[in-house]
Amino acid sequence: MKQRPMVILTGPTAVGKSALSVALAKKINGEIISADSMQVYRHMDIGSAKITREEMQGVPHYLIDELSPFEEFHVARFAEAAKKYAEQIWAKGKIPLVVGGTGFYIQALLYDIDFAEQDCDPEYRSGLERLAAERGSEYLHGLLREVDPESASAIHANNKKRVIRALEYYRLTGEKISVHNERERTKASPYHFAYFVLSDDRETLYKRINARVDDMIEKGLVGEVRRLKEMGCDEHMVSMQGLGYKEILAYLNGSCTLEEAVYAVKRDTRHFAKRQLTWFHRERDVIWLDKREYAHRDDKIIEDMISILRDTRIL
Repeated sequence: MKQRPMVILTGPTAVGKSALSVALAKKINGEIISADSMQVYRHMDIGSAKITREEMQGVPHYLIDELSPFEEFHVARFAEAAKKYAEQIWAKGKIPLVVGGTGFYIQALLYDIDFAEQDCDPEYRSGLERLAAERGSEYLHGLLREVDPESASAIHANNKKRVIRALEYYRLTGEKISVHNERERTKASPYHFAYFVLSDDRETLYKRINARVDDMIEKGLVGEVRRLKEMGCDEHMVSMQGLGYKEILAYLNGSCTLEEAVYAVKRDTRHFAKRQLTWFHRERDVIWLDKREYAHRDDKIIEDMISILRDTRIL
């Protein structure tokens, strides 16, 4: 069966993916599927740096504003929805352009990876959740480190859901989930794709992150989080774990000052960008686009991207 075309545009947060993706989509007759774990939620616009209708410039976007903050969005759900939308885009004779910074989501889609979401042991899972509540996420992370150090180094202690999933998978199968995932990563992609990673020097990126957070505060992030809190959203929900939301919620709950919350958002977003870059450096088949090499000109970057897409016969 002939592999169908797909273009990926990713990179760290605040590097400038959204504007570049719209300009590229217009040039290649593409439609955009968002690979962002937060922009999928309605009512969460400022903190997720959600692309606006004006910024979309008429280019159709999928997986934006599709879920209520009370719903869970995870890798398996993303992959299922992204495949469905890709089919719709190909049916129009257009190219799916997958855009966003969640590398885990992109990897799952690109290589049709099974992240072993289907098996579960509800009793064992609820026991681990109780343990986390009683003894803390670091204790749970320590249990994972004992049985699967590779997964423990890849999964942050605060990502309780993935820590529990890795422990549960080990209990159910006797196999480390890191071994399972490594095996899945070697699969060939069902798509004929180009996987672009946009990057910039760290100092410029960090300045952009700090400026973006200041802009979010100015645009009313505190009010946005307050409205979500009034709707009944709390810190235990997947949607409220997003950068910017959990820190401002902590301020609204009286755990810190606004100044401390803003500082934490900037610091945690910088750390997140660093982790994103580490992830993309580990990935195979990527084409790096360093903005410094193009004098930070999007038109020059797009020229090069189109040239690569023609050379690889995606266009």
